[in-house]
Amino acid sequence: MGKIRLLPEALASQVAAGEVVERPASVVKELVENSIDAGATTIEIRVQRGGIALIRVTDDGSGMNRDDALMCLERNATSKIRTKEDLAAILTLGFRGEAMPSIASVSKFRLTTREPDALTGTEVIVNGGRIASVKDCGEPPGTQIEVRSLFYNLPARRKFLRTETTEYSHLEQVIKTQAIAHEKIRFSLVRDERLAFQLPATTSLRERIGGLVGEDLAGRLLEIEPTTHKNVTIRGFIGPPGMGRSDKRQQLSFLNGRPVEAAIISRGLREGYHTALMKGQYPVTFLFIETDPSAVDVNVHPAKREVRFHDGFAVQDAIIGAVQLTLRERMTRPVSGVGFTGNTPAPEPRSLIVQDELLPAHDRYQLRKDRGDSPKTDPAPVQQPLFTTLERQRAEATSPVPATEVGQVTYPTLSDPLPAALVDQKPKAVDYRIIGVLGKLYVLLEGKEGLVLMDQHAAHERVLFEEMKRRMETEGVPSQRLLTPIMVDLPPRDFDLISRNLETLNKLGLSAEPFGGNTLKIDALPVFLKSDDPESFLNDVINEIRSSSDRMSALRLGEDMIATTVCRHAVKANDPLHEKELQKLLEDLLVCDMAYCCPHGRPTLIQINYAELERKFGRRA
Repeated sequence: MGKIRLLPEALASQVAAGEVVERPASVVKELVENSIDAGATTIEIRVQRGGIALIRVTDDGSGMNRDDALMCLERNATSKIRTKEDLAAILTLGFRGEAMPSIASVSKFRLTTREPDALTGTEVIVNGGRIASVKDCGEPPGTQIEVRSLFYNLPARRKFLRTETTEYSHLEQVIKTQAIAHEKIRFSLVRDERLAFQLPATTSLRERIGGLVGEDLAGRLLEIEPTTHKNVTIRGFIGPPGMGRSDKRQQLSFLNGRPVEAAIISRGLREGYHTALMKGQYPVTFLFIETDPSAVDVNVHPAKREVRFHDGFAVQDAIIGAVQLTLRERMTRPVSGVGFTGNTPAPEPRSLIVQDELLPAHDRYQLRKDRGDSPKTDPAPVQQPLFTTLERQRAEATSPVPATEVGQVTYPTLSDPLPAALVDQKPKAVDYRIIGVLGKLYVLLEGKEGLVLMDQHAAHERVLFEEMKRRMETEGVPSQRLLTPIMVDLPPRDFDLISRNLETLNKLGLSAEPFGGNTLKIDALPVFLKSDDPESFLNDVINEIRSSSDRMSALRLGEDMIATTVCRHAVKANDPLHEKELQKLLEDLLVCDMAYCCPHGRPTLIQINYAELERKFGRRA
């Protein structure tokens, strides 16, 4: 008896059935998933005219006997689930039994297959859903499926296809995504009789990524060591701060080996990167999420890209923690403009020479601007500086901060001090020699590994941001009372959300209390809120709270305002700084938790190593 069977009618009705063939890429996706489920170690895809004229997928998987070869063309016939319990814990990529009959009904379809121990194989030819012939054939073990003239019998559907180039680009993206998810499988793609790419099997995910997106990009990625939180394991690679894209094409996420999309994953990545990514940019990620199959529902959409989690916040928290931990531990070098391999060893720790006679940089910058002193004039100390001093920041960092226990690992928050071992790995100011200033903005530094450029405005923004944030976390946000309280009527759901987070709002400097029904009375606002429409600000707060998680700081909601405030107070592009001021700014920057990008996600330090310089000057091939 064959492995493939018809699902019971009751079970078939519970499957999220629907159209699975939208374009050539849909065909390739379904066929490649079947090959992977069959245990293939080699998958070859051949296409002509963007997949419209021909799609041929060949694998060396388990193959099928004649009964299974015929049964797989019946709707709701599958070997992957048997009962409703199987549907609740799906372990395979495919499970509905819809793909093969759907593809065969809209194309000229040919299936050849043979099991490894069988003497002969089986060939089945189907034209527009009708079986034309079934016969024995001599084929190697595995399965080959050939799809010709897609939508030849549906002219209305065919005319909605895009150009051959566009259809091929979608098809290629599907194959590359599956290749990243299964690096132990050999993939090859032939386009119009020309080899597009060939990927050997490998045990290194970074090597597979490099074969698809380039060795330079792959070398700059930061590796997420496998970490577990509430039975959710996160691993993979993410881009360093400043490496963003204008779309999500390189933001890839995989759940138990399946490419997926979910808003909870995007929110986790956004919160994990936090200020390390520019607004409107998406991170480059190759994120692998592993969890109990029974804790996720993949039977949501026919394309199987959308999923629902039983505990979505656990997944979000796991992503946030893994990303933050990786950024803190892996970002021990400046962001490289070119030639970065990601494996450059850190320099040996050196003693830090602290110039005690210098005032904190931010005190001098602000006072010098206010008084109009010359760049070489050392201003007098200020009794009440605008921001906390760096010495206070260091003192606060020595006090123990509780961490959140996360399964086998401990996830610190970004406000926690770095462990001593990681502090020793971070570059020190004494590791760099100031050469000069380019364009009254970029500070040129000489380091052991090459040339480093520091953006003085972005660097000062990061210093002020972390100092103000630390002050706000300890003292709260100062607020200003309103002469006339503002009454805001909210929908019941938003009113309940605000009522449960009044303490968070008070820390943010927004004093609010219920005033009967669903009305909220606001009698104080943060002092640095420059908005004539507090209701819009309140709506933004509601949206942030709604998407927040347990790991979000109570003051996370006000950090955009902090970033805007410090941007106004930071030194500007044309502000000339004395060498001692530049030295102090560098020292202040390098002790920051996220030293390599400003609060808006732009890089503060960019490195060009000696190897790249030698290539530029022709000293190295």
